[in-house]
This record gives sequence, structure tokens and C-alpha cells, in this order.
Amino acid sequence: MLNSPAYMHIPDGYLSPLTSLILFILVLPFWYRGVRSLRRRSNARNVPLIALLAAFSFIVMMFNVPLPGGTTGHAVAGALVAIILGPDIAVIAISIALIIQAVFFGDGGILQIGANCFNMAVVLPYVGYAIYRLFARNRPLTSRWRVAGAAVGGWLGLSVASLFAGVEFGVQPIFWHTADGAPLYAPYPPSVAIPAMVLPHLLVAGVIEGLVAALVVLYLQRANSRILQISGQVADAAGTAGNSARLGWLWAGLVALAIATPLGLLAPGTAWGEWGAAELAKMGLGFVPRGMETLQGLWGAPLAAYDLPALGNASLGYILSALAGIVLVAAIVWLLTRLLARAQAQQKP
Repeated sequence: MLNSPAYMHIPDGYLSPLTSLILFILVLPFWYRGVRSLRRRSNARNVPLIALLAAFSFIVMMFNVPLPGGTTGHAVAGALVAIILGPDIAVIAISIALIIQAVFFGDGGILQIGANCFNMAVVLPYVGYAIYRLFARNRPLTSRWRVAGAAVGGWLGLSVASLFAGVEFGVQPIFWHTADGAPLYAPYPPSVAIPAMVLPHLLVAGVIEGLVAALVVLYLQRANSRILQISGQVADAAGTAGNSARLGWLWAGLVALAIATPLGLLAPGTAWGEWGAAELAKMGLGFVPRGMETLQGLWGAPLAAYDLPALGNASLGYILSALAGIVLVAAIVWLLTRLLARAQAQQKP
């Protein structure tokens, strides 16, 4: 029996507006750096590769996996995107996927775009890439050390990102509560929130993140190792990625993954810290925090929960949502790079 899709990112109501604003501000310099890098390095040859990797991250995040404690989690492919594109451009690629998930599918809160992007589009790619560089330094492109670096980078990158999320949840009842001490937002202290976030990611979700990165790096070593040049020169690396037919096969593989996304509906439970108000009230807390009740449901996404109720089929709705997500990600990457290329051309004498 299929479950309804669990929201996989921090929803509105779990973090105070001030926390959300601080995390949004923290992301801004990384977006600025990423846009500058994209503006310098993108061209007609590598835009399809950037769009492909952003769409791959979108699809990977739709595959829920069961975690210890009866919750669920997912990979992000953040380390992999950073290994191929460099962490600066990875920030933009993954942020586009996360923003589309929030705006069109209600996956992650509108107020929490900064928080979700900080955890999954900044912390994860930079940590994963730094670890990969340690393993890959001065070694040939086909070295197995690079595969090991991708695995460890993905594993630790997602685990560190989960640590940040656990801290963000944990500080809420410390700083934001009513006069009688009742929490206004996420109700669990750091002693609960941090282990609940970190341990399942260390044991399961981070392992999957590392496995995805390692397998793709291993494949690229055999199919086209030059794309793994790790100087961050995405334009040069993408230029050696192969002809359009080869990328066409990769796009076909991505569509096949989209068709398989209903497998993500089989995982029982909800991601920790992402329960709805009614679900939280039934979990022994005995009440719904006032701030959470106010902010939840702030945005009505057009395809909320990756579902099209008119179809009467959750699996088909999930597949069509995945395909729509691929189109949206590719279109926004193309539009952004075209706008940046035009601005770059207008600046030249």
C-alpha cells in the first residue's frame, strides 16, 4: 500500500521568522558567489549539464527511504553536483531544485527557503566537495581514491547538513516560547533534535548520499573521466563531457528515474521534524505550538505533495510531478544562464 508523500524539507512553522530571516541572509553571499561563477563559466555547451544535474538532485530528493525510529529521509546528490560543477555553481543548481519544490509542490516552507538552501545547497556541497578534494588531490582522474572521496564526502556532507538542521530545530524552544515556557515553534530541545536528525543520516541517508556520489563518479571514470577535473572550471569540464547524444542518454535515464519515483511512496512514516500540526498533536506533545499553527499552510502550492487529486492515482500524480519538476528545473536553469550570458555580453566593450 502506498503512503501519501512525506514533505522532505523544513516546513513553515518549525522555525521562527527571525531564524528563517537569519538563514536566508546567510545564503545570500553564496548565491551571489554562485551567480558570479555561473556568469563567468557557463556557455552553450555546459548549460545542459548544469540543468541535468539540477534536475537529478530534484528527482533524487523524491525518493524517501525509511530511517531508524520510524521516520524517513532522502539523499540530495549535493556532493556529486559539487564534484562535477564545483561547489559555487552547485549552490545555484541545488537551490533552483529546492525553490521549485517549495513553490510548486509545497515541499519545504516558503519562509524556509533560506534554511533549506543553507543546509542542503550550501553546507552539503561545500563539505562534500572539500572532503572529495582531500582524497583526490594530485591523483589521476581514474584513481579509486576519488571514488572513496565521493563516498565519504557525500556521507559526511549530508550528515553535517543534518546537524545544522538539528541545531536549528533545537534552539527554537530555547529562544521562542510563551511566558509559561510552552514552545512557539519546533518543540524539541537540542538534546532531542540533534540526535534525532544526525544519527539516522549517519546510519542510512548519508550512506545513500555517499553511494550515489561514488557510483556516478565510478561511472564517469569509465565513460568520460575528464569531466571530473576538479578545478571548478565547469566550462572546460563540461566541454569535454561528450556529444549531445551522450547527454541524451543521461536525460533518458533521468526520465526513467522519474517514472520510478513512486518507490519513494513506499517508505512508511514522516521525516523527523516535518509533521503536520494534527500529526504532531497526536504524538504525545498534547498541543500544537502557537507559532507553528499560525504559519503552517502559509503557501498553497499548486501541486501540493506532488499530487494531482483529479487523477485519483497517487503514483501517477507523483510521476507527472517528477516530470514537471524536470521541465521546470531545466527551463529555469536555461533562462538564468541566458540572462547571465546576455548581461556578460553587454558589459564587454
